[in-house]
Amino acid sequence: MSESGMPVRRNERTLESFTQLATLDRLTAAATALERNGIRAFIVGSGSEARDLLASLLPEGAEVFNNTSRTLEYTGIAEHLERSGRYESLRVRLFQMDREMEAREMRTLAASPDYVVGSVHAVTEGGSLLIASASGSQLGPIVSGAGHVVFVVGGQKLVTDIETGIRRIYEYALPLEDRRAREAYGVPSGVNNLLIINQSVAADRLTVILVHECLGF
Repeated sequence: MSESGMPVRRNERTLESFTQLATLDRLTAAATALERNGIRAFIVGSGSEARDLLASLLPEGAEVFNNTSRTLEYTGIAEHLERSGRYESLRVRLFQMDREMEAREMRTLAASPDYVVGSVHAVTEGGSLLIASASGSQLGPIVSGAGHVVFVVGGQKLVTDIETGIRRIYEYALPLEDRRAREAYGVPSGVNNLLIINQSVAADRLTVILVHECLGF
């Protein structure tokens, strides 16, 4: 049973279906669906190509907050955003601030950055994006607070529909994230908040970089 009370049916068939890399044809169809839903989409062949493409999309000196993400860590995107010196890294800035004395300013900064960079747990063939969160802190900027949002998404996260995407979150991603959270923070994780993006009404606000490589979980 998950922290949310929803049963987790984790088995070998589940692992195989949720870790299988989508074909380029499926990724292309998903990119077309995303574009139809007002979400700009690109397809690249590797994590390194995704990092280079992202660098070309972000203006030098831009205020950027990168969400915690195994995808961003694995591709080197997190390190690039925080340490290259090309951007104003809000994650680095927030880490240096006093959580007690500057709590209100920290909330304001995190809520409305110019750019948010992260990933998602599932993208559907119909062009919807699914993101689960234990705290929910990163969801507000994604929904409306940030000026622009860029998601880097491994090709194994493509699913047929929203129902399958939710199953992927509970049956595959949650157990892995729970283990990570317990090791990193000593606390369990849970699907306490679930965001589903079906369409973007603001032109070019949301961008998805689909990677033909298995990245993150």
